Amino acid sequence: MGGLSILHVDMDAFYVEVERQNDPSLIGRPVVVGGDSDRGVIASASYEARAMGVKSAMSSVVARKICPDAVFVRSNFSRYREISQQVHQIFHSVTPAVEPIALDEAFLDVGGAHRLFGSSEEIAWQLRSDVYESVGLDCSVGVANSKLLAKLASVAAKPQLTPEGVRPGVGIYVVHQENQKSFLEAHPVEALWGVGAVTLKKLRSMGISTVGELAAIPKEALIEVLGASHGAHLSKLSRGIDVRRVDSDRQRKSISHEETFPEDVYVREVLESEIIRLSDAVSARARTQGTAGRTVQLKVRRPDMSYVTRSITVEEPVDTLPEIAEKATELLAQINLDQGVRLLGVGLSRLGPVGPRQLTLVEAEPQTSGWKRLSSAIDHIRERYGDSAIGPGFTKRRPESSDS
Repeated sequence: MGGLSILHVDMDAFYVEVERQNDPSLIGRPVVVGGDSDRGVIASASYEARAMGVKSAMSSVVARKICPDAVFVRSNFSRYREISQQVHQIFHSVTPAVEPIALDEAFLDVGGAHRLFGSSEEIAWQLRSDVYESVGLDCSVGVANSKLLAKLASVAAKPQLTPEGVRPGVGIYVVHQENQKSFLEAHPVEALWGVGAVTLKKLRSMGISTVGELAAIPKEALIEVLGASHGAHLSKLSRGIDVRRVDSDRQRKSISHEETFPEDVYVREVLESEIIRLSDAVSARARTQGTAGRTVQLKVRRPDMSYVTRSITVEEPVDTLPEIAEKATELLAQINLDQGVRLLGVGLSRLGPVGPRQLTLVEAEPQTSGWKRLSSAIDHIRERYGDSAIGPGFTKRRPESSDS
């Protein structure tokens, strides 16, 4: 790729900072977003909490032990999605080449926007300013000629943890052509995509701890240890070879929503009630993305941490609450609940654009047409007043939720 046209924009401690907007008394304190029960999992942590060792995906029990002063705040994904949509609208005001990665980050290709808005670095500063002016939150932006380097650059632009405390980030970090090699090779090898715990262990057994050391290893040696595909992939990345383009048509392969219960649930009726709420969240997100799915999935996690999953594929794509809930409830009927349920999840996959439905010979219009109209009305209400403005009823038992 020619020129420094790739930007990676990442919101700083997104969930935490949204919660601080709602409650300014949290500013400056170690804040943890996620459930504080024995079963809770950390979704995000403030830099003050990170300085104490708290990390995302850590159990709440461990987080509380290493950071006793942490303030736990329950996650509010409806609010996070609302603000995320505003932020992504700002991205699209600069370029149509936007690849969303998560609620709080995206890749942008601004190569075609230079005439209108200036250099990539100038665009990065303007985006950062616009995001702050629009939603009152900070973001960090990496500028480079590839997605790999732009991602690493955005990390370099973020606030830094030091022995003296949290040091403000530079906000924008540009990886110029002449500095690419030294910038990349100084990173720990686990900074590369594809280096998980298993791969990291193998690389360390070879005496490799930095990207520079990895780049010095012949590709053939990496293939011998890691396999043909993975070895070749990491060999290229270590030398800065990343030809992936920003994919503005990138769509999620699945949509899911799951709940971790404060106590194990054994009552089927309670789980069926939760399925309705989970299906509402999944269907709303599907319609927001303009997609429908043909496979409905149900995930159950037992108290012993084992998983049971079931799925069903339907002929016509679905995107409404009753369609998804009906199939998920059928799947629940296949599962023995004697051991109890710790976590329940509903998912939708085999996604595709919403299209016309095939009428049957015995009905003038699909039975779900009424729900289609109602769902559209609900979507309009949520768009105007927020995701929490309307929804299905739920039981008094309020679990801890997460999106994916």
